[in-house]
Amino acid sequence: MENKKYTVTAALPYANGPLHLGHVAGVYLPADIFVRFLKHKKHDVAFICGSDEHGAAITLRAKKEGVSPQKIVDKYHGILSNAFKNFDIQFDIFDRTTTQTHKETAQDFFKQLEKNGAFTQKTTQQYYDEDNEQFLADRYISGECPKCGHAEAYGDQCEKCGSALSPTDLINPVSTLSGKTPVLRETSHWFLPMERHEDWLREWIKNGELNGVKQHDPKKWRNQVIGQCLSWIDGGLQPRAMTRDLDWGIPVPVEGADGKVLYVWLDAPIGYISATKDWAKSVNKNWKDYWTGDRKLVHFIGKDNIVFHAIIFPILLKEHGEFILPDNVPASEFLNLEGSKFSTSRNWAVWLHEYLERHPEKVDELKYTLTSISPEGRDSEFTWVDFQSRVNNELADVLGNFVNRALVLNNKYYNGAVPALGELKAEDQKVIDAIKEIPSKVEELLYNYKIREAQSEVMGLARIGNRYLAETEPWKVVKTDPKRVETILHVALQITANLAILFDPFIPATATKLRNFLNMNEFDWSQAGSITLLPTGTQTNKPSILFQKIDDAFVDKEKEILMASKAENDVATEEDIEAVIAPQKENVVFEDFLKMDIRVGKILSAKKIKKADKLLELLVDTGLDQRTIVSGIAKQFEIDELIGKKVSVLMNLPPRKLRGVTSNGMILMAEDAKGNLNFIAPGKDMEIGAEVR
Repeated sequence: MENKKYTVTAALPYANGPLHLGHVAGVYLPADIFVRFLKHKKHDVAFICGSDEHGAAITLRAKKEGVSPQKIVDKYHGILSNAFKNFDIQFDIFDRTTTQTHKETAQDFFKQLEKNGAFTQKTTQQYYDEDNEQFLADRYISGECPKCGHAEAYGDQCEKCGSALSPTDLINPVSTLSGKTPVLRETSHWFLPMERHEDWLREWIKNGELNGVKQHDPKKWRNQVIGQCLSWIDGGLQPRAMTRDLDWGIPVPVEGADGKVLYVWLDAPIGYISATKDWAKSVNKNWKDYWTGDRKLVHFIGKDNIVFHAIIFPILLKEHGEFILPDNVPASEFLNLEGSKFSTSRNWAVWLHEYLERHPEKVDELKYTLTSISPEGRDSEFTWVDFQSRVNNELADVLGNFVNRALVLNNKYYNGAVPALGELKAEDQKVIDAIKEIPSKVEELLYNYKIREAQSEVMGLARIGNRYLAETEPWKVVKTDPKRVETILHVALQITANLAILFDPFIPATATKLRNFLNMNEFDWSQAGSITLLPTGTQTNKPSILFQKIDDAFVDKEKEILMASKAENDVATEEDIEAVIAPQKENVVFEDFLKMDIRVGKILSAKKIKKADKLLELLVDTGLDQRTIVSGIAKQFEIDELIGKKVSVLMNLPPRKLRGVTSNGMILMAEDAKGNLNFIAPGKDMEIGAEVR
């Protein structure tokens, strides 16, 4: 039996910008689904979030817009909270880190850590901007990442490879305030000596044990979380400053700390605790019950926050001495958008609040799609064509079609009253067995944070229902065996009733509609799997269309909006372009290069591959043979302009099947900083089959 007490947090979004679909798919939607499920299972749950309103990112935005940091956080806290509300993300509280409660909680936490000897205080060299006469916090410095070579890493983290950094790690550092190279000056800070904690952290993360006592089940942790944490620990943890020289943040509450504030990654996670305090007070509960004792603490985050939630915050909690450690940190990978990474700087994003303004009636459609492509274990991609496909082919044609047929036929034959269940045939029993089995599968998947698979299982029940009606054909059988139709529709309506329960965590507005169709005014999750949810004679209501299909014009319009917003930011300076050019890869030996067989080829024919909007099937003359090569260039080139084109072909790649077509090689392409593609083309006079060296 699962522990009945949970404190679930979702990463505090920075109040310096709105939410895009990558944030929603990776953190907030899966957290909301998980919590809805827990509450259906009668667990004692607190669902905590809030806006992170301190740190250098806020002050940078304020300087850019020429306003105070307070105006920035007020503006974006409103945008964030309204977006969550309109998307029906049901936090128990969406708080802020600029409240008095948070200030007191964070300062008390720091003082307790100081009392417990958790910090070391030392004077170090820190970057200083002479033009602006101030020390530079992490986000005020950018430079080349020493790990992956990304040209625009920050002083605390590389957002490309996820590595946590210190400002002095950066190669060719630059002040983001003046654009000049900063100088080093002495300053004193409080450091968290993380190297002291390597042994217990390794045992806790890898085996789930602390001081020989089982704390959590590491088998339920995602591989990327454990892998990234152990890589960090095995590489040797380093002391990390827990204070900053800034004028915006929580003042450090000890003597000798004038002009210093708490590091945002100490400040922000304490926001979970202060938010719990404010929520508990509002509902007359004891906040400590949600951070101590026999309770599971779960942090939903993106993979770029793993180190902070699975290493730094656990150290802080343990050093404080009064709090439980996380039971799980289900971090998601990244969601990409139409072939490229989400980029706030280039405005390559679908912003949640703007989507909701355009399509307030399509909340569940977006929820379903984002969960279907959730980047739980690896990066995934959102495209408007895929959104259209999932709404039309799954929500409308599977779920909507089944529900509509079952209810319309029942209204037609029995005036909406649930008919009696008669003699069961093998085909009926098979469906009934599936109804009974699926809820337990869904529960097991959700308890193991496999939310995408859980939704798929529920949609699988709708598929079973569709197939059941297609195979039994009650509209035909009614003419010869009306009693048989009573049983068929009774079973179909019981499937619908189960869908009205099981879909509730995933697409709650749709589940409510289903229950209204069936006159299920109240429901209990424990009833899922039953075939007596709707007693014989229950009067159902006339259904309406659950999902309107999405036409091509909708997709084209959304793509236009995306490209138009990006175009506004595409007047790039040379520095902007350098920021997105891929870094040089690791050196290879000359012998490895010689293994590649690259030749001049000529495209003889090209055609699109069904259900693959990016892929073309090319027939290429290589001089040695004529071979099929699949290439992802359908969006960049018209078929007519490809015929007769000379190209460079990597010949000796192993054959690979893509969308049912076997590809025997690769066409070599160049891609610039804006994602534009072009061929690495040989000269017109170069013979087909000539080797590229």
